[in-house]
Amino acid sequence: MEEREFRKLSKFIEAEVGIKMPPAKKILLESRLQKRIKIHNLRDFKEYCDFLFEQKDRQELVEMIDAITTNKTDFMREPAHFDYMVEKALPEVTRGKTRINLWSAACSTGQEPYNLAMFMEEFNGRSPRPVDYAIRATDISNSCLARGRDALYTLKDIEDVSLDFKRKYFLKSRDPKSDQVKIKSHIRSRVQFQPINLMKDDYGLRETFDIVFCRNVLIYFDKDNQRDVIARIISHMNSGAYLFLGHSESMAGMNSGLMGVASSIFRKR
Repeated sequence: MEEREFRKLSKFIEAEVGIKMPPAKKILLESRLQKRIKIHNLRDFKEYCDFLFEQKDRQELVEMIDAITTNKTDFMREPAHFDYMVEKALPEVTRGKTRINLWSAACSTGQEPYNLAMFMEEFNGRSPRPVDYAIRATDISNSCLARGRDALYTLKDIEDVSLDFKRKYFLKSRDPKSDQVKIKSHIRSRVQFQPINLMKDDYGLRETFDIVFCRNVLIYFDKDNQRDVIARIISHMNSGAYLFLGHSESMAGMNSGLMGVASSIFRKR
């Protein structure tokens, strides 16, 4: 990839999805986009840029962004967050309510929103006043959203899940040779998947939320974009709602209207 093409692609990627592409990521970008060049029978990155930008092929723009985004998630990731949600946040946000909304704002392949549904079931199972709930799961990657909707995972994917949760919330394949498991239908029905680019001004959301998980995505944005994304997320949060960030992420220097209540956990004033 020539420097001209790298600059053009990196500038577009940062403007479109907020992901920083410094020169150190040139090799990564090359490797991620080689497959797109082969699919379209193009000779090099110059032809690919011409195809991408001059023809303004919207579908290829989507596919390109899908190829370069990093999607890493696991069941039970950062489990202290789920403990806090059940023990502290849910008793607060459900007080006086019969229904709440939760949002997994960078859901990747669906593990996080399904985890949220499982812990909502646990909370309701021991609460004297169970609440109805719905979970919005959003991501920029269409392929990740498709995998989330399928709700199919492997035994390796759920190795950190407790035996109790495996029994309650997962179905094993009837094929003894298969290592696949599927989320049970009563959990799947609680989660609605939707494509959202966090860098866009309008997320197309009509509901407001009581619990928001936006973990390990802000680290890819610069400070200005972080501030803008947080402001847009907060605009969709109810008063008193909770925001969970990744443990490596910080709100330092942001006048956000949020107050810290625990490590990487914030509440809207």
